[in-house]
Amino acid sequence: MICPFCSHPDIKVLETRETSETETRRRRECLKCEKRFTTYERVELKPLQVIKKDGHQELFDREKIIRGIVRSCQKRPITVSDIEHLVDNIEHHIRSSGADEVKSTKIGNLVMTRLKKLDKVAYIRFASIYRDFDDLQSFEEEVSKLAQKVITDNIKK
Repeated sequence: MICPFCSHPDIKVLETRETSETETRRRRECLKCEKRFTTYERVELKPLQVIKKDGHQELFDREKIIRGIVRSCQKRPITVSDIEHLVDNIEHHIRSSGADEVKSTKIGNLVMTRLKKLDKVAYIRFASIYRDFDDLQSFEEEVSKLAQKVITDNIKK
């Protein structure tokens, strides 16, 4: 590694932290100019193809999932860390299956399952876009199902 400031090749690592299962954060210092900087190392995994509803394929894009979840979680008490953990969990689940391809519907269902546990309002927001509710009745049905589940869960406690 070379220093991004002076291009000197001698760098020392000051601190190392595992930020997730697949990412390591390293704090470094140049031995010549003594400036400090941070690098992130991520395990390079084989490309994963996502099969869309219309049949075309695209590369798995973790950031696309994060953007969708962030939109659903606006003005909710959910931290960036919560979202990162949720997406890490989804990606780990998909990759641990060993498949080279995954249907977008599978990803959407994984997101909804985890959002439902994290925040009911964020879940409804995500579901309304993902399931493409055509009318108010479809939306009301989903809210009713969720309300019934909350009531059932509270009775069990």
